Amino acid sequence: MPAVVVVGAQWGDEGKGKATDQLGTRVDYVVKFNGGNNAGHTVVVGEEKYALHLLPSGILTPGCTPVIGNGVVVDLEVLFSEIEGLQVRGVDTSRLLVSASAHIIPPYNRTLDKVTERFLGKRQIGTTGRGIGPTYADKMNRVGIRIQDLFDASILRQKVEGALAQKNQLLVKVFNRRAVDVDQTTDELLSYAERIRPMVADASLVLNEALDRGETVVFEAGQATMLDVDHGTYPFVTSSSATAAGACTGSGIGPTRIDRVVGVIKAYTTRVGEGPFPTELHDEMGEFLRRTGGEYGTTTGRPRRTGWYDAVVARYATRVNGLTDLVMTKLDVLTGLEKLPVCVAYEVDGVRHDEMPMDQSSFHHAKPVHEELDGWSEDISGARTFEDLPANAQRYVLALEEMSGTRISSIGVGPDRDATIVRHDLLS
Repeated sequence: MPAVVVVGAQWGDEGKGKATDQLGTRVDYVVKFNGGNNAGHTVVVGEEKYALHLLPSGILTPGCTPVIGNGVVVDLEVLFSEIEGLQVRGVDTSRLLVSASAHIIPPYNRTLDKVTERFLGKRQIGTTGRGIGPTYADKMNRVGIRIQDLFDASILRQKVEGALAQKNQLLVKVFNRRAVDVDQTTDELLSYAERIRPMVADASLVLNEALDRGETVVFEAGQATMLDVDHGTYPFVTSSSATAAGACTGSGIGPTRIDRVVGVIKAYTTRVGEGPFPTELHDEMGEFLRRTGGEYGTTTGRPRRTGWYDAVVARYATRVNGLTDLVMTKLDVLTGLEKLPVCVAYEVDGVRHDEMPMDQSSFHHAKPVHEELDGWSEDISGARTFEDLPANAQRYVLALEEMSGTRISSIGVGPDRDATIVRHDLLS
């Protein structure tokens, strides 16, 4: 059985949770390998709607083991709040595993994230203020705190003290904030030690042994390709590796173990936060997509910026991830529109670009080159085969497939778990 990586192929919020959850009914492990509680998945199961932030979506599938990998940054308060929220609703969370090497988001990094963003003013990046960026910065600066540090009070205190030696200077002298107390912070973190101890594992060993046994493992990315710290619209990006390569470093498995890379993409485009967005709509049509598609952040509630499908972004995502398949979501949102523009290239200073411009400045000034496709008015929410779709909806999917350079293997036609058309099995 395969190891499958599922990544966002746009700017996030593409419906990765639904895609992973569908795979999760036939997989043994679902692994979150990057990010933190700065992103969310909404999964609909029957009449129940679940908003997941830090937990892998496999937590909702009986018999599946959800894993938080070493590449994730963990807010312990959020983790246990989310676990308790699911337990109250009857969801079994006892199989959850957390990598001993995952980094913890300490409370002082949440404070730093918020005050730094305010300090930037017009140059704000649009972070969620949850301490994600500062914690990844600590990781790279080698002053981070890991899950395993909770089990040695002396080491934990030394690490907190070392981190705050610099951060308190910044908080007090630059941001005019009160210094953070070392003992209080250490005690707060230690209070979680015994609660999390039963979940902590050598996730790399667990996952490699599972693959050796022939079990199926799905690696679930937070955020998306265009928010990847290396390959996204820098600096308006997240702080982790949200592309397929991040599955290896963020979980401790080698690249030769990956069998399939699935990109999740909407039938149109959205993004949250600041940064360039060539196909963005500022008119009634943009509001239609936002309202009809329910385009508000799962974690933040922020309205998402909306635009037409961008085939240049799709081709780029195919290239940097090595995509083998695309899962398209929210095709039903486009129902009722007479014409559907699709961005097939960019124009920058009078020059056509069929691929992503090399530099950020060009991308910032890119204007979309559109081709129009005919829309449809028929309700497609009940379609379960490709042939059930209206002819124009079929033509739209096939045109996007050709433009994107990757086969579209699954099509979402509604929010429910079973509102999906499967054209190619992702696990065969």
